[in-house]
Amino acid sequence: MTNLFPLFVKLEGRQVLVVGAGDIGEQKIRGLLGTGALVHAVALQVTDAVQGWARSCQITLETRHFVPSDLEGRFLVVAATSSQQLNEQIFEAAQARSVLCNIVDVPELCDFYYPAVVQRGDLQIAISTAGQSPSLAAQIRQRLEREFGHGYAEWVRDLGETRRRVLTSDLDAETKRELLNSLASREAFEARVKAASLRAPAITGRESASQENVAT
Repeated sequence: MTNLFPLFVKLEGRQVLVVGAGDIGEQKIRGLLGTGALVHAVALQVTDAVQGWARSCQITLETRHFVPSDLEGRFLVVAATSSQQLNEQIFEAAQARSVLCNIVDVPELCDFYYPAVVQRGDLQIAISTAGQSPSLAAQIRQRLEREFGHGYAEWVRDLGETRRRVLTSDLDAETKRELLNSLASREAFEARVKAASLRAPAITGRESASQENVAT
């Protein structure tokens, strides 16, 4: 097997087809909602959540059988069906049209895989076993979730704002590089967390004092 090429793809404005809208299809559609993709679902059975997204115009939905022409103009297709025959039909039709295809839980019928993802705001860490062991990928994700807590979301956002200011400053290129590297270090994050923890008791104390004054 050749090596996979890891990348993050911008789906905004791109046509994405999802075949199947049961529990698994719902999960796949949910993951696409925030990407800006133009999601079209085709399925005979549809969960309440998927119907709700269709009613609110977050996706388009047709309750019918898949036909190969559904793939025309699509950037990628995700199939979440329990039919091996249908899965193979979708994959073959996608290959004929150069449409990227993912047949859920069938690695040999996939052009790409869904990684296990840790997301903290704009920080995303993706883990893949190339479909060999989703359970292992999930376990690694859980360990990373503990290591990279929710505080990283705000920190990454602040780093982005600081980076823009540094890059437009009059500092020389080497100084800019060293400064940005130091700001993004583990030590910088730990110092930020420590400072926040020291501020919290002081804020709590002031709030308590204010409440006491109101009470008297």
